[in-house]
Amino acid sequence: MSLAPSNAAIPTTPASALPAARASLKPFDVALAELLARAAPLPGIETLSTFDADGRVLTQDLVASLNVPAHDNSSMDGYAVRCTDWKNSNTVFQVTQRIQAGSNGQALLPGSVARIFTGAPIPPGSDAVVMQEDCETSAAGTEPHPRVRIQAQPKPGQWIRRCGEDVAAGAVVLHRGERMTPASLGLAASIGFAHLQVSKRVRVALFSTGDELVMPGAVAPADMRPGAIYNSNRFFLKALLQRLGCTVSDLGIVPDRLDATIAALKGASQQHDLILTSGGVSVGEEDHIKPAVQALGELSLWQIAIKPGKPFAYGQVKAAHFIGLPGNPVSSFVTFLLLVRPFILKLQGATEIATKSIALPAHFDWAKADKRREFLRVRRDEAGGLELFANQSSGVLTSAVWADGLVDNPPGQAIAYGDTVQFLPFSALMS
Repeated sequence: MSLAPSNAAIPTTPASALPAARASLKPFDVALAELLARAAPLPGIETLSTFDADGRVLTQDLVASLNVPAHDNSSMDGYAVRCTDWKNSNTVFQVTQRIQAGSNGQALLPGSVARIFTGAPIPPGSDAVVMQEDCETSAAGTEPHPRVRIQAQPKPGQWIRRCGEDVAAGAVVLHRGERMTPASLGLAASIGFAHLQVSKRVRVALFSTGDELVMPGAVAPADMRPGAIYNSNRFFLKALLQRLGCTVSDLGIVPDRLDATIAALKGASQQHDLILTSGGVSVGEEDHIKPAVQALGELSLWQIAIKPGKPFAYGQVKAAHFIGLPGNPVSSFVTFLLLVRPFILKLQGATEIATKSIALPAHFDWAKADKRREFLRVRRDEAGGLELFANQSSGVLTSAVWADGLVDNPPGQAIAYGDTVQFLPFSALMS
């Protein structure tokens, strides 16, 4: 199971056809498919040093122009030998050469061995390496060469890394659309790429709506007015956007007025690819996002059958995409991971955007099944199952800190202790 839409074409609903109130909720998979259908990869290519390309999406295939390793080499410090020269553990060999990484050895003479170090090329005539722990050496004294006794019978090919066993010349090592990781940066460097062509960063305008919001540091906790709350959403949303490689313009808090919301959206649309807001997407009289977006563009997705996160909106404001997240912090957090993250990855041209779930046993009971698809905050326990955070309210942000992932629970599905459930780890959803 994975959070991926089907490949079937799904019709979208024009803004003019949206009912004025109580529109039917879109199933999650339908909403995600519609959302991704709108996310055409953004134009533009940027060339970066490989050092600086972590998290960026490739716009080119990386083809190896050499074998890695470039030659047969030793994977151990030890002695290069010819296996047929070994008779028994009393056989004594002369050490006739010393081969370090970056140097070339000479052909191995019969009855001799070469002292060899990790990464050094295997000398002609040798067909195995014996690690130094399996050898007994003697001081050279007045003799021209030291001697070594090999205590275990060598086997052909042991401790030898073959030419091209990691990468063969001509192979596509990394593909267009792959998102670079620390390991893939090293792989690109191993085949000689000092610079990479990647997609440009998604430019995101971020703001919150709500007269109740106060920024931390602006007012001391003891001086908060009745009904005021600190704005937590902007902090985790900006961090999540930056983890995805976006450039973020933090536009602050917009007052709960229609004219102010329209002005903020209009300004944000001019220099950004995506406008992301939190709050103001419910159906209250002070929720101005919906009419503001419709005044400037179109709203094509409104409310989703998930819990938490029903008040989710998608539309277009002039040339910019618009996504409106719920104001409750857990709802905002979860909908970002499930919907905004794959949308941004698609804008970047990434080919892998689905998050695969893991089947694990539930170590809890969940009798109060909802009509909507639920995403429950859980964490793994020492017994290999999942325990549930006691308070699943959409306003309890401590649950997102305590948890290490979500259970993806189908609509109307009760869960009994021991049932197999689908787990979505935060380690995948936030990378």
